[in-house]
Amino acid sequence: MSVTKILGIILLVAGILGLIYGHFDYTKETHEGQFGPFKFSVAEKETTVIPSWASIAVIVAGVVLLVVPK
Repeated sequence: MSVTKILGIILLVAGILGLIYGHFDYTKETHEGQFGPFKFSVAEKETTVIPSWASIAVIVAGVVLLVVPK
């Protein structure tokens, strides 16, 4: 299997997952501090939306890599 086919499969799977899930959440620590013997940090939960058009474009690119001969 060539590198082009493997990359096409990876892009295809990534595009499908982007359409299925549509977003992903992550936690970002923004502030740390210390007040006397107490240490504290603030963590914010962020959500990033994956646009549908981007997922479709990645799927199309994956299919093109799989279909077009070297």
